[in-house]
Amino acid sequence: MATDLVSQLADSLAKTGVEEAELSYKGQGRKLDDAQSVEEIVKEIQDFEGLQALRLEGNTVGVQAAQAIAKALETKSQFKRCYWSDMFTGRLRSEIPPALNSLGDALMLAGARLTVLDLSDNAFGPDGVKGIENLLRSTACYTLLELRLNNCGMGIGGGKILSASLIHCHKKSSADGAPLSLKVFVAGRNRLENDGATALAQAFKLMGSLEEVHMPQNGINHPGVTALASAMQHNSNLRIINLNDNTFTEKGALAMAQALRHLSSVQVINFGDCLVRPAGALAIADTVSEGLPILKELNLSFGEITEEAALAVARAVKDKDQLQKLDLNGNCLGEGGCESLKELMEEMNKVDLLGSVSDDEGEPEDNDDEDEDDEEEEDEEEELDEEEEMGDEEEEEEEEEEDDDEVADNKFSTPTSAPQTPDVSSFLSFPSPDKLVKLGEKRALLIQQQVDVTDAARTAEAFLKIASVYKDESNSVKEVVLETIDSLLKSAFSSPAVQGFGFVSSLLVLLGLLKSENKVKPVLLVPGHLHALEHVVRQDYFPKDSLAVLQAFMSRENQALESCVGLRKSLQSTLQRVMSES
Repeated sequence: MATDLVSQLADSLAKTGVEEAELSYKGQGRKLDDAQSVEEIVKEIQDFEGLQALRLEGNTVGVQAAQAIAKALETKSQFKRCYWSDMFTGRLRSEIPPALNSLGDALMLAGARLTVLDLSDNAFGPDGVKGIENLLRSTACYTLLELRLNNCGMGIGGGKILSASLIHCHKKSSADGAPLSLKVFVAGRNRLENDGATALAQAFKLMGSLEEVHMPQNGINHPGVTALASAMQHNSNLRIINLNDNTFTEKGALAMAQALRHLSSVQVINFGDCLVRPAGALAIADTVSEGLPILKELNLSFGEITEEAALAVARAVKDKDQLQKLDLNGNCLGEGGCESLKELMEEMNKVDLLGSVSDDEGEPEDNDDEDEDDEEEEDEEEELDEEEEMGDEEEEEEEEEEDDDEVADNKFSTPTSAPQTPDVSSFLSFPSPDKLVKLGEKRALLIQQQVDVTDAARTAEAFLKIASVYKDESNSVKEVVLETIDSLLKSAFSSPAVQGFGFVSSLLVLLGLLKSENKVKPVLLVPGHLHALEHVVRQDYFPKDSLAVLQAFMSRENQALESCVGLRKSLQSTLQRVMSES
């Protein structure tokens, strides 16, 4: 009979979604627009004594619904964990900050002490970070252990706001005798780039408590990587470092190798697709061989590593008794190098721990001159990034003068160098409005000299980079963007090699709306892409037989488009009108 009672209790808990003081509506796909739509949820929150966690993932919450839920949370003083990822699907970006502000204000009013804040997969951009800024600075986050903001499109601006908020929180909590001790930080796919990463590095260095850092796919190159490496040295309990798909090059890899010498607790290193190159791999191998006693996983895949460096990495893990996986796939070992690697791992009785090398790129050609050119370009990009950072910091300082605490936080700012003249390669590598404008009146011609307009895929890629810097609030930038795009596409479509469908299909693949047989990483959709596309389809040069294809894909349900619902509808309307006119 006791067993039956236990089973009934378990069933009851499962039905209500309650576990360990947790109320869950995870993955229910509810469309919660107003107070009436959340009456049931609100009542269950109100009736739940000692509520500690609320799961809203996989639903879509509007402003009024968020305000009603927030009202119910105002009395939940024991609340600790917010699992609020993917809860704004289909919402306008302008709806998200007020919704987040309402929820944050409620938690502060309740006197909650959070340990987990998960807002991943919400694509809310810098404004979304502003929506949680007050919460992050408040006493509610003095106890925060996990902050998860994966795939939120924060950008450089959002990264700087986040950093300033964490620094403020640490300073205030330290004054109260219990400094913020964040352990898990997740912010992959956020377009943080060098400036955002450098700003966050300041917060990481100050806290010194991190155990996991996940920042893959952020467009960070060696200046940002070097800043992160310096900060990580101060986080002696780090166990997991995931910087996959950023661009270290030798400079960043050497800095990270040096940082790892101070981190004996590291278990997982993911530097895959980071272009660490042979010199970087050798430096990391040297660090691994001399330390990291409990290393479990090492990923240096797709890094242009040659046979000699790969073998050095393999020898470095010889005495790592806890090793579970070594990934050196997609490098430049050649067939003989791959065999040598397997033989070495077999000699060490670790061949089962070696990942596949089926995507090896083959032995590299002798490209010393090209490597030198790459290094020169990287130096130029660093100088240009610093110039842009100086401009961004001036704007940021003007905003921060309104807050005395933020002015104090500015002492963590990174000094910048004297302005340099931007070039096309710098813009195409790291697009910004300022770089495009400073290319001058011949910018369109300069870009076409760098981009093969007879190649539909390269033309589509260039279009997205130019469109990404579109600013609706700046007429001058808007005009420059559209003029440059017009010139690029006129040249492309005048070439017999570029058919309208080829351009459109490449564009859809890059936006993640169409699957490709090749491995193509989709770009993060930003409003500028749809603004520019709406302009383009109205122009005489755009192939009219491609309009229907675009319309069909814009009409399909796709998560990639959900962050720009209003612009998507506007584009659909324009496409329909242009098709009817033609």
